[in-house]
Order: sequence, then C-alpha cells, then structure tokens
Amino acid sequence: MPTAPSTSLQVGDVVWVPFPFVEQARMRARPALIVSAHPGGSQLLWALMITSAANARWPGDVSLETKYLESGLPIASVIRTIKISAVEAVTARKIGVLPPERLAEVLAKVATHLGL
Repeated sequence: MPTAPSTSLQVGDVVWVPFPFVEQARMRARPALIVSAHPGGSQLLWALMITSAANARWPGDVSLETKYLESGLPIASVIRTIKISAVEAVTARKIGVLPPERLAEVLAKVATHLGL
C-alpha cells in the first residue's frame, strides 16, 4: 500500500508515518494528513492523526466515513484536527490526497484550535 518516501509532499497529502503517542513513549505507523510541508525549510512535516471512524469522536474531528477511499484510506476514518505532530519527511509514504473541500474544513478547524 505505501509507496516510496517523498520530499515533495504537499499540504493535503495523506501519508503513512510513524506517529507518536501522547499517552505512551512509543510510535506507531498510521495514516496522517499533511497540514504543513517542510515548515521553515526543514525536513519536517506537520501532520494530523487519522484514526478509524469506529473510535469515539473528539471535538474537531473531520469525518472521512464516506470519502475515505478517494483519500487512499482502506477504512472509514476521521481526521483528529487536535492531534498534530512533527514527523520526518523521509519516513512519510504517500497513499492519497484529501479532497479540497475536506482540506478546507480541516484547515479551518486547525486555525480555530490555534486561535487564528
């Protein structure tokens, strides 16, 4: 499913990355949405966690329950707009792209979380 690492990732790309847990000192490979590619020219990406739609909802979640396949996801999912992490670009494997209307919704919620 995942493809080769890319340094040409863009905002809106859905990727497979090692994502850190807040609750535990470990990482787990999972899908994520890129919301900032190479901030400040670094080799880091800012990514939002994507999880199964079967999990309990959090405030700010964006549903991909009906459009998950077009984003490259194998199951109905939600984007956790409140769970952001910096991940290394070389570890990211692109699997899809979020539709523009969903990306706009996600970025608006992130801006609200940041108080913008």
